[in-house]
Amino acid sequence: MAMPRTVHPPKKQLDKLRQPLTSGEKMVLDFLDRKLDKQWEIYIQPHLNGLRPDFVLLNPAFGIGVIEVKDWNLDAMHYFIKTHPSGFNELYARNELREFAVENPFTKIKKYKQEIFDVYCPRLQKKAGFAAICPIVIFPFAARYRVMALQESFLDKRAIENRSEWFPVAGREDLANGRLEAILPLLNRSDCPMTPALADDLRGWLVEPDFASTQRQPLILDKSQRTLAETRTSSGYRRIKGPAGSGKSLVLAARAAKLASEGKSVLFVTFNMTLWHYLRDLVARGVTRQDWMQNITFVHFHQWCKRVCEHPAYLKRYAMIMAPIKKIADDESLNDKEKKRRISAIATPILEDQVPRLALEAARSQDSKFDAVLVDEGQDFLPLWWNALRGVRNDDDAEMVLVADATQDVYGKAISWTEDAMSGAGFKGEWARLKLGYRSPSNSVRLASDFAKHFLPPEACDLPQPAQGNLELDESTVEWIQCDKQSAVRSCVDAVLAMHRKTGNQGLANADIVFLCDSIDHGLEFIKELTTYDAFRISVAHTYAHNKGEESRRKMAFWLGDARMKATTFHSFKGWETRLLVIYIANARGRENRSAIYAALTRLKRSELGSHLTVVCSAPELAAFGAKYAEAENRSVAG
Repeated sequence: MAMPRTVHPPKKQLDKLRQPLTSGEKMVLDFLDRKLDKQWEIYIQPHLNGLRPDFVLLNPAFGIGVIEVKDWNLDAMHYFIKTHPSGFNELYARNELREFAVENPFTKIKKYKQEIFDVYCPRLQKKAGFAAICPIVIFPFAARYRVMALQESFLDKRAIENRSEWFPVAGREDLANGRLEAILPLLNRSDCPMTPALADDLRGWLVEPDFASTQRQPLILDKSQRTLAETRTSSGYRRIKGPAGSGKSLVLAARAAKLASEGKSVLFVTFNMTLWHYLRDLVARGVTRQDWMQNITFVHFHQWCKRVCEHPAYLKRYAMIMAPIKKIADDESLNDKEKKRRISAIATPILEDQVPRLALEAARSQDSKFDAVLVDEGQDFLPLWWNALRGVRNDDDAEMVLVADATQDVYGKAISWTEDAMSGAGFKGEWARLKLGYRSPSNSVRLASDFAKHFLPPEACDLPQPAQGNLELDESTVEWIQCDKQSAVRSCVDAVLAMHRKTGNQGLANADIVFLCDSIDHGLEFIKELTTYDAFRISVAHTYAHNKGEESRRKMAFWLGDARMKATTFHSFKGWETRLLVIYIANARGRENRSAIYAALTRLKRSELGSHLTVVCSAPELAAFGAKYAEAENRSVAG
């Protein structure tokens, strides 16, 4: 039986794409699927590290086709070329009211070709390799001669003479007459520099990341999770405790989705500023109305404090409290690293006590109130912070929900939540409990649980019970590499490159790779080494910066939907999950560091297609522990 064509994402999922196919794109996809041999793979809206061509075609025997489709009706507006005094040509359109610049598909497609050659297929040889990539512009609703007239100003003389080979365009007559060879001139060539290995370089970027396919699925909750998500207590106050991977964030997101769909206002608060993208995407999978976003405010706690304290009545006091931090931040004689060190030395009483106390006062006096306040990562909060948030309830019947896991107490705050403090915070009765672990495959759960039992206090260990009926059809892997500090960066880069060799199959993409470490300095060293590696020109979305403003901007922009590989710290990835994970451990001394390591070890996402974790460790205090998880031929790297 003939093998089916690779179409990614599968055609049955196309109606759930975030950006639905246009009628012209559907027409082109149908044409390609009917006319091309089954050996041609079709990738729809691939990420390509932030680029989004409409289609990429791949066949190791012929080459790569990258396609941009425009549904333009050239009679609806007048399209023309505007030449600026500098000689720069720009594509313009004119309607009855005005003229304006429009997106240029001809320059865009050339950019796609260049970047595929430069970044995604670095082993293609020059000249012949460049010819293996064919950029195509298709106008399904326009005559080809009119499209060619628009294209001409964006090609040099030699390219114009050879454009049917180098930069083909197609119109409605080409689709109607089935002129496949004219649309894809690669089919007319007798030789091709592509090989299966070179095709593998590209597939890791073309395959849809796990996050994107997950985002099209509805939220799935077990009975306990659904009960917590769909009900409330009589007082409106609820506290939920559960180990990593038990669905705490899932419950909060489902609750937020239900309330927002009912038209209620929700304040969703985290400690970790990188987490809001993840929570927003979870909520989006559970809502039942289109305008839900206007009902939910996502914010991290100190951002919320800043918002309420910048009210005119409190702004002067807020500025006075923050003045010592501002003085250091504005000192031009200090470099970013020294500024951060000095601010860290004075920040605790300011940010953990003085600012939240002012926020508590300010919140109670302001008009902006909510029907529900949902707090994730409760173990990272102090009772004072929770009480400050209580001030934004719109009435005494509003909901307040907190979820926590003391095992992930990376800031040492969980000890503040005594029963007396809990009672004073409005809670009554026992914690609601989530016990089953769903996130991680069994071998990584064993590693994380074993680590917690060895290195965390027994009273702080809340470990997941295995969920029944979770099938891991393809074996997941856990690898431990013990090394010295001198070879640690090289070992981390090797581990990430090994993950790259796993992509392009089993639903794994390069964008699924995540690197975690315990400090900004280690992260910057890793990024510097990785991005200068010649065989893989890897672009990385990371949060590492000593400049506080840049670090905050990077954290706010950090999300799994980014088409690049990701890198951040243990602390900033709490709450997230991925199928390809590399962790670097440099320091395992102290309770908070060990809690952060445990949190990092629980970030591997279970999949029936398999998941992979590599731990690189230069902390000598973990060498004996890690030896149990190292393979017999483990690469114990010497300097």
